[in-house]
Amino acid sequence: MGVPYNAELGPSRYTPSAERYEAMPYRRCGRSGLRLPAISLGLWQNFGDDRPLANSRAILRRAFDLGITHFDLANNYGPPYGSAELNFGRVLAEDLRPFRDELIISTKAGYDMWPGPYGEFGSRKYLLASLDQSLQRMRLEYVDIFYSHRFDPDTPLEETMGALDAAVRAGKARYAGISSYGPERTGQAARIMRDLGTPLLIHQPSYSLLNRWIERGLLDVLKREGMGAIVFSPLAQGLLTDRYLGGIPEDSRMRRGNYFSADMLSEENLERARALNEIAKRRGQTLAQLAIAWALRDTRVTSALLGASTVQQLEQNIAALQRMDFAADELAEIDRHAQDAPINLWQASSSA
Repeated sequence: MGVPYNAELGPSRYTPSAERYEAMPYRRCGRSGLRLPAISLGLWQNFGDDRPLANSRAILRRAFDLGITHFDLANNYGPPYGSAELNFGRVLAEDLRPFRDELIISTKAGYDMWPGPYGEFGSRKYLLASLDQSLQRMRLEYVDIFYSHRFDPDTPLEETMGALDAAVRAGKARYAGISSYGPERTGQAARIMRDLGTPLLIHQPSYSLLNRWIERGLLDVLKREGMGAIVFSPLAQGLLTDRYLGGIPEDSRMRRGNYFSADMLSEENLERARALNEIAKRRGQTLAQLAIAWALRDTRVTSALLGASTVQQLEQNIAALQRMDFAADELAEIDRHAQDAPINLWQASSSA
């Protein structure tokens, strides 16, 4: 006698919402023909093998239902390295494959991925080998954007940019981008790529109320070069949420050691977060929603790249788009508390 069929345990066919494009605003990426959703989904955290695949699948499905068309990965996202791409590739194959042409899928290479001298930074050998591996893990013929994840001070910039150009010309990427490059290196990279005939599409820098380095030159360079900006960590790895205002939860990223040290939760940083939280309350927003809306206030910012550990968190973050206006006195008050704190984990690349 067999076990009775249980519909909840059987396979389900995903049908996206017919209204998925009605609420999400899309912004043009620099001087290109590409538009990105104001909020994109990053798979840096929460999509590795340490989380149930069913949870990752639910977040990806809901994101697309809400108009998020851009999913951002990197070769070493996990844990373990590569698992975020593997898990995304499975959900893509089983749920999202019919909608591939509606999606922007990006990946990156630059940080450590495998041992030895060819497993990180910006050599042609590493970048192109990593892209081939990423495509295999995600079961893709191409990605829409391939990034140099960080500046390599020991490899000629012409070699790194030449690898990005080669990826586009080989049809393995539609566009090329860079991440965490400083203003001077960004300008140099843009000129090299323009001469090669493959203009740089986009820059992915860290940016938040407590990490404002891109305002000191980089945004001006991006506007001049016609590049878009997709800012990551606008919630300062969770510091700009209500999660830490009253203490450190046991299940937090800081407790797990996921790129969030106790040093970030200094009393000075917490005082700033609490003051910004009061402003958010007056606006009818959460602190996270304020931080997201603020990061998108500049028209040179194309998209804010956010992670999500639950569907509910994703929905709450997207609700930031319901209140994007800022009065001059609000911005002035925010500026009094939105001061740079020592939380930029990627400064070594952008300062090189």
